[in-house]
Amino acid sequence: MVDDPAQAEARSESGLTDDGFAPVWGEDDRPRIPRVAGEREALTAYLDYYRATVEMKCRGLTPEQARSRSMPPSTMSLHGMVRHLASVERWWFQQNFERREVPFLFFTETDPDLDFNVPADADFTADLETWRGECAVSRDIVAAHELDDTARPLDWYEDVDLRWLVLRMITEYAQHCGHVDLLREGVDGRTGA
Repeated sequence: MVDDPAQAEARSESGLTDDGFAPVWGEDDRPRIPRVAGEREALTAYLDYYRATVEMKCRGLTPEQARSRSMPPSTMSLHGMVRHLASVERWWFQQNFERREVPFLFFTETDPDLDFNVPADADFTADLETWRGECAVSRDIVAAHELDDTARPLDWYEDVDLRWLVLRMITEYAQHCGHVDLLREGVDGRTGA
């Protein structure tokens, strides 16, 4: 697939047409990942791209659609995924890397799965805002540190550097973006990379 419209009319070197690629999500406003970049720029671009993918795939849903467990027997929902990712952002960047004393999100000792097990009174719009806020704090933490800066995560036996943490988050989002794709398709049939 060609990113540059000026090249779109030229024949692909592979011989494939756009029909040979995965469908594209309409209204895709995700930030473009640079093809040539330094390490920090590349890492943060990939993480922000995946965050933007979650945002894009949740757009236009009613609270009921977001809450639906659209891929049985899985019990996941898009609402639960947003709550989970907000918790993961806080857990890794604030609670583990900077060791901030902030409370857990969507977790209690009696119900440790409050992220995926969305309570009946949970507000999808508010939870999206919570997730966006956690992403913003995480971006600030990454910007304030060098990739070589280290921390000892809670309950771990060794230090990790910020580079490891950003890569860890990229893998977390990559895995869950696959879930998000399936969950959205199950809600309204919409597909696209």
